[in-house]
Order: sequence, then structure tokens, then C-alpha cells
Amino acid sequence: MMKNNEVVKKLQKHYESCKNVHMRDLFAEDEKRAEKYTLSLENMYFDYSKNRISEQTMSLLTEWAQNCGLKEKIDAMFSGKKINTTENRAVLHTALRNLQNTPVYVDGKDVMPQINEVREKMRRFSDAVRKGEFLGATGKKLTNIVNIGIGGSDLGPAMVCEALKPYWKDGIKCWFISNVDGTDCAEVLKNVDAETTLFIVASKTFTTIETLTNAKTCRQWLVEKLGKDAVEHHFVALSTNAKAVAEFGISTENMFEFWDFVGGRYSVWSAIGLIVAIAIGYDNFEAFLAGAEAMDKHFKTTDFSKNIPVTMALLSVWYANFFEYKSHCVVPYDEYLRLLPAYLQQLVMESNGKSVDLCGKNIDYSTSSVVFGGAGTNVQHSFFQMMHQGTQIIPIDFIIPANSQNRLGNHHNILISNVLAQAEAMMKGKTSEEAAEELQKAGKTPEEVAYLTPFKSFAGNRPSNMFVFDKITPHNLGMLIAAYEHKTFVEGVLWNIDSFDQWGVELGKQLASQILPELEGNIAKKHDNSTSNLIKLIKNLKE
Repeated sequence: MMKNNEVVKKLQKHYESCKNVHMRDLFAEDEKRAEKYTLSLENMYFDYSKNRISEQTMSLLTEWAQNCGLKEKIDAMFSGKKINTTENRAVLHTALRNLQNTPVYVDGKDVMPQINEVREKMRRFSDAVRKGEFLGATGKKLTNIVNIGIGGSDLGPAMVCEALKPYWKDGIKCWFISNVDGTDCAEVLKNVDAETTLFIVASKTFTTIETLTNAKTCRQWLVEKLGKDAVEHHFVALSTNAKAVAEFGISTENMFEFWDFVGGRYSVWSAIGLIVAIAIGYDNFEAFLAGAEAMDKHFKTTDFSKNIPVTMALLSVWYANFFEYKSHCVVPYDEYLRLLPAYLQQLVMESNGKSVDLCGKNIDYSTSSVVFGGAGTNVQHSFFQMMHQGTQIIPIDFIIPANSQNRLGNHHNILISNVLAQAEAMMKGKTSEEAAEELQKAGKTPEEVAYLTPFKSFAGNRPSNMFVFDKITPHNLGMLIAAYEHKTFVEGVLWNIDSFDQWGVELGKQLASQILPELEGNIAKKHDNSTSNLIKLIKNLKE
């Protein structure tokens, strides 16, 4: 990768000299290793000591970042320059949580007044719903809040709502409809009452086919139960298309704007977070923004050697481009964070799943990792066998709060003991000598010991990071998500790609729009033989 880059050449040479070093030895050589490789921001701690790195590794990786102009590109993003070059757009999700109200200019215009206006509108509306001042058509309080969106308009608010469930107002229930599969819509509508349901339709252009299909179905359901005039009392829109919103039956007074400088996967900080504000209250939503703002300041001003998102990204490219590890696992040991891995899949893979650089040239090195994960301890009983003994080595991010939102017996201590044990086991492994000794103590015969030892041995040396919080609060969650956003951006800088476009998803949308009329009529268009045959087969099977 980028073989003409002198720092990369030095990194490759360094990798060759240290690729077989075991982390057991690194810890044995330095009894203060954990202290040396732990960073913090407020009550968030990032222990990256269980990585296959040395001071030289981090020094060279940092030098690479500096040579890529990372500092200048960070400043360019925060200042509103159009760093999304293929769409000629600024990238300003950071402005959405700019609570200090520092001016941010796009094309010579300060965008903060319009952001503040929408934030204040969100505050007023969320307060009105929570207090029962904005009521349904029959005068009942709206307690079922249904978010209709897809992609970032679903994954972000769904993840944050679930993560902050302990902060929900009593009586409020949140629901999410995203999949155009009618089952998604039908299952939500089975569980809500028309008189107490508020639908939030999240579509910037108000043309997204999945979102509008679901919204129209929900509208029809509501009209059948309460009449056409009820629509304006039970629907609001997150959009910029006032004409289409009004035609749908939603008052434009209940339309919340967001902007082209906010990508979908970075939009939970905007009006897309309206359901979050209703569920947890606007003050808590603002605390969520404040946590992200704290991480923004840390990212922008902290030396790279102490910078959490930069360090996360440097480790990521170290494994992706030198060790050739193709996947990355995220395991929060907190049930409320169970949707975080799915959220990060979109953030990372849609941002950095690119094969063309900023000059439009094909690249010959790895970019985005395959991101997956799930909540611990559940995943210890699913894919962790592969993580420990499989042929693929997969770096892991562990996330654990020191305090649970639900103090039941010794549950949380058991949870903490598991996450710490898993990280230690991934790092240390178990030598054949240790496995044999263990088998002997268990009373196995020499023959059994010889046979079982290979199966009971673990190579270890599998890298992981550990995020530790005092508690999962709105503020801390904001810091965590912002850290991953900035990590993703830094990776893109190092790989010389545009992390903010997503042209790859467009082709499928275009072809789907061509196939739909064929399924609904007798039109025939030219496809490959397989697609044409499948269209014919499915039409024959339809009832």
C-alpha cells in the first residue's frame, strides 16, 4: 500500500521485525505497560495496552498521520471546508453539537443560526409531547412514538434510544420501522393504538422509497381508524421538502430541517434525533450533544500521542494494512448497547468501503474492515470460539461501564469479570505446557494428556482495546459515538479516500426501480439470464 511513501516503508520494515513478538513478552518486559497505553477523557478510559505495538510502532504510525496532513484535514472539517469532494459538500455533523455556538461558515454563511433554530424547535416540540400539550386528534396524550426511516435515519436513533432506555419518560414507548418488508410495519402497528401514536417520518427529500412506502401504509392505517383530518395531529416530518410534506398531510410547522452537510450516518445529532429528545427529554439530549462536543474538542486539540480517536485509527490501519486483518469486532458488555455494533457497521463500512482514492485512482490496499459484534456475555457463546482459536485473527473493542443501570445481586460483577477475562485470554492464550499441566492436575492419563493438549492450547496474541466508563449516561454515550466517528475519518485520511460519500449503494437502487414495474405488470426489460429467470419464477409463485 502506498509503496512510495517513505514512512510506510519504515512501518513495513518495522512490522517484519516485530510481527512474531508475543504480547505476553511485551507485558513481561514492562510492568507499567497498561499505564503507558491508557488514555482518558473525563470518565472515559481507553486501554490499548493489549495490542501488538511498541513505542516505535506508535511513533511511526503518528509520523504517517502527520505526513498525511491529518492536522490540517481535521481543521478543514471543523471549519466547514468541502472535504466531501465527490459531492462538493462540507462535513459538519460536529456543528450540530457546537453548543458553544462558535461560528461555522459554509460558502461564507454562518450555519449556526439555522442549527440553533432547529434545536430550539426540537426542544419546544419534544417538551410539548412529553407534557401532553401536543395531543392526538381525539385529545389523548401521544405515548407511542414511531420513527419511520432507514439507514442513518433509523440506526442512529434506534441505537441511542435503546442505549439510553433508563432515561425514558415513564409511559413513553419508542418503535422503529425501517425495512420495506411489510412485516416490519405490520408488527409495529399491531402493538400501538392510533389515538396515542405519533409517527416521525425521516426522509430528507421525502422521496426515499422504503421510508415513504412505510409512511403511506401507516397513514392509511391511521386514516381508517381516525379519519383524514387526524394526520396532522399524528405525523411530523424530518425533511427539507416542504411541498411533499404538506401534500402528505403534515403541517410544515411540524417539519424539522436538516442539511446537506450532514450525512445520514452522522445525523443522529440533528433533527433525526427527535425521537431521542422525546424519549429522554431535551435536557438529556443536549447532554448527549455535549458529550460529543467534549470528544470533538479532545480530537481537535489533543496531541496525536494522547488523542483517543487518532490512536483508535492508527491501531486500525496497523492491523488492516500490515497484519492484513480484515475484520474488526465490537463487543459492548452492556445490554443497552446491544445495537451499537450494527450502528458502527454503517458508520465504518459505508464511510470507508471504498476502492478508489481521492484522485479517482484504483487502490491496491485494504480499506474498511468488516465490522461485526454483539452484546457480551451472549457472544461468548456464539462466535468467541473463533476469536480464540480460529485461523483468522480479529481485533476487538470491548466496552464496559463500571456501574450498571440495574443493580441486581452480583450480576454486574460477573459481567465485569467476564469482559476482563476475555481480554486477558485473547492476549495471553494458553501454552501447550500450561494445557498439559492443567490436564495432568485434572487426573488425565499420559495418553489423554498427549491427545488433548493441542485442542486445549491457545496461541493468544490477539489484540483488543478496552473502553471503561463510570456509567452509560447521555454524555458518555455522546463521547463514545463521536470517538468512533472521528476514528473513521482518520482512517479515511490515512487511506486517502472520501469517507463521506456512498455512491456504491446507488446502483442497487437504480436497478430496483427498473425491476419493480416488471413485478407489477407485463413489462420486460433486458437483464442477465439469472435475474430475468428469477423475475419470471417469482411472478409465477405470487398468489
